Amino acid sequence: MRKVKVGLIGCGMISGIYLENCTKRFDVLEMTAVADLVPELASRRAEEFGIKKVYTVDELLADPEIEIVLNLTAPHAHTEVNLKILGAGKHVYAEKPFALTREDADLVLSTAKANGLRVGSAPDTFLGGGLQTCRKIIDDGWIGTPYAASGLIMMGHVWDGNHPNLPALMRLGWDPLFDMTPYYFTAMVALLGPVAKVSGFATNVRKELVVTNPRSPHYGTTVPVEAPMNTTSTLQFESGAIATMQAAKESFGYTPRLEIYGTEGVLYVPDPNNFDGAIRLLQPNGEIREIPYSHGFADNSRGLGLADMAHAIQSGRPHRASGELARHVLDIKLGIIESSLTDRHIPIIAQCERPAALPMGLKYNLLND
Repeated sequence: MRKVKVGLIGCGMISGIYLENCTKRFDVLEMTAVADLVPELASRRAEEFGIKKVYTVDELLADPEIEIVLNLTAPHAHTEVNLKILGAGKHVYAEKPFALTREDADLVLSTAKANGLRVGSAPDTFLGGGLQTCRKIIDDGWIGTPYAASGLIMMGHVWDGNHPNLPALMRLGWDPLFDMTPYYFTAMVALLGPVAKVSGFATNVRKELVVTNPRSPHYGTTVPVEAPMNTTSTLQFESGAIATMQAAKESFGYTPRLEIYGTEGVLYVPDPNNFDGAIRLLQPNGEIREIPYSHGFADNSRGLGLADMAHAIQSGRPHRASGELARHVLDIKLGIIESSLTDRHIPIIAQCERPAALPMGLKYNLLND
């Protein structure tokens, strides 16, 4: 199987791990060019990872050899850049969030379909060794019939102001629903299947913050907090299973949890924000057993979804971290906010297929799955 040539737009912090994996790990990919609105950032990444071409965005999109563009731009630019990529006749794989509105997400997907192109989207942590082992445990019937799940992510907020896009993060609908819950909702869909409807509450405690970290570019400023920082939701899956999800950034620390309840056992799932973590199984006899991994990719494997898409383009099969999956998760997030505002259940209209499990024994280069 040949290598697929990839170009990257957006050379910020997250680009480091993508370039590390795409240049040194996934042999199905050939990272050929990088671009950024700040040329110095692109040049620095190119030198760091041995990439020959440093382009402007337009130059990258005009390169006929590039088949997939990895979009790591700021969230508010994702839709515009995705459409430019598709308009240039190239497949796109984007960082989360896939889009900020349903209309934008649908426009990207319809544009791709009309042009015979593919759309992929992070997160791809559900393809990691931890969650794929959990998928096998469920599929093999170890916990019987899954009927419920409980997710929780309580963490320190960005009140120290270190994030360069802090004002944008505080806007309605962003944080934590658009920042952290995609890992959890994507994992839930991968483990339990698509969601049929949601209900939820979304509030916040603080209405503004004063940035007190002297290292922050926003030091000393007061930033209004419009986004709901404390959210809870209930999800009903098409299978009939029911899940709850609590997500907040109003306190301190980092407390992740995901549990799947079945008629024959309880599965304690590792942090969906990571590719690894302990997997424990509560058995009917009351014993808790730690389960070894059945799958690889247990370290930071960001870019795995991109590599899977590159393979799928050549083999003709569906790719797993798909735009349709990301669109489904977007509908869940927006549905929670809508439910909170209207006091009603919100049907999830944008449906998707449960992504296929990764085969056991899959090699890091993805050339032989």
